[in-house]
Amino acid sequence: MKPVVNQAMLITYADSMGGDLPALQLILDAHFAGAFGGIHILPFFPSSGDRGFAVIEYDIVDPAFGDWDDIDALGRDYYLMADFMINHASIRSAEFLDYMQRGDESPYKSMFIDWNEFWGGGEPTEAEMAALYRRKQHGPYLDITRADGKVVRLWNTFFAEQVDIDPWQPVTQEYFARNLGRLADHVALIRFDAFAYAAKRPGTNCFFVEPEVWDVLEIGMAPIKDRGTQMLPEIHENYEIQLKMSAKGHWVYDFALPMLTLHTLFTGRTDRMRHWLEICPRKQFTTLDTHDGIGVVDVVGLLDDDEIDSIVDLVNARTEHLREILPLPASVIRRGDKGAQRYQLMSSFYSALGEDDAAFLLARVFQLFVPGIPQIYYVGALFGANDPEALAAAGDARAANRHDYTAAEIAERVQKREIQQLLDILRWRNTFPAFDGDFEVSDEAPGVLVLIWTDGDSSARLRADFLQHRFTITAARGAERPTIVFES
Repeated sequence: MKPVVNQAMLITYADSMGGDLPALQLILDAHFAGAFGGIHILPFFPSSGDRGFAVIEYDIVDPAFGDWDDIDALGRDYYLMADFMINHASIRSAEFLDYMQRGDESPYKSMFIDWNEFWGGGEPTEAEMAALYRRKQHGPYLDITRADGKVVRLWNTFFAEQVDIDPWQPVTQEYFARNLGRLADHVALIRFDAFAYAAKRPGTNCFFVEPEVWDVLEIGMAPIKDRGTQMLPEIHENYEIQLKMSAKGHWVYDFALPMLTLHTLFTGRTDRMRHWLEICPRKQFTTLDTHDGIGVVDVVGLLDDDEIDSIVDLVNARTEHLREILPLPASVIRRGDKGAQRYQLMSSFYSALGEDDAAFLLARVFQLFVPGIPQIYYVGALFGANDPEALAAAGDARAANRHDYTAAEIAERVQKREIQQLLDILRWRNTFPAFDGDFEVSDEAPGVLVLIWTDGDSSARLRADFLQHRFTITAARGAERPTIVFES
């Protein structure tokens, strides 16, 4: 198993590049050799919904994708990340089915959070309900009928196929230990999905509740700490939470970068981006796109409301045709007395930029130079536009950015000049030593940012022109004079 290194990571579903894990291995060998050092394989276990995120069991790889030998084969060439749903389990899991069948006699009863018991034996007050951080119109609960005929109301933050679990219960901690231990045998990094929802306390918003959230983190990390496997918490919220996590030495996501990049490209202003690059965590994974949408809440405070509105309006205008297929609003959250707020924009990053090849390539190259390890979603790696057919078939707004590519499609896509240039720059960045050194950012001219990495006698410099959508990469080693290695 390869350890985490400072090389770009590909994000993909097990079946989105060729159909299964063996095909993924062949495609990476044929077209992407050297471009990626790591792979985040989105949930590859048997699942009952949410495209893998309602995990039934972690013991096996879904046979439709392959088996553990296929995972281990990829792990010999790439450092791997896998997901663990620390907040919830599938209602088709053995633990939940046992509870549904045996009711109060089930050893797993305490694993699932009874809504009424949580609130002290009744419904929450109006004020308690209003304070909740919610992803759904109504409360985060699910009514379900057990085999004994009793209707129970359980915590349910997300979809009907997922039910929340109580991290403080011994039976849940045994579930953590068994499944996290299994994953740690195969991957170098485990992503704690929906981590901030796992800490709940009456009278709070039940999202990233302190100090409980730090206890949940320790509970989750206990099974993997001594095994050398690292942890990445998935938290889509204000960037200040990432700063808190980073201050304690944990890996974090840079979910602020996507909206800041759109702002810089749309306006040519560089001050907002420069400020973020000066203060952002250094131990982080960077993103422009993921299997979900483009995060909006993450950037509040780094951009003002008018700046955010202008980005949202432009992206919505470019994706208006999608709402004719699926007339759903952008993903929202409900945060206490603030009411409904925009959460994510549903679009591929390429389509959000109007499918402008020069702008998109600049965004990607810029991502490779900002602090952190770049994660590149497979659709973005292939300059992928929104997929109306996938949207219509799935009935899920996120599906627009989840096109499944055949091997033939990928072989054709990678011939695109800009993709070949991106892959060449990725191969160079993965092996150039300067990116393990010190970072600085400066303005050179209106609309132009200069990013420099220096490590010992090596240096790499990016001049990014957000007005002209052009870039120049200059590098040097030892006594060499700096030379242009790439430019657009």
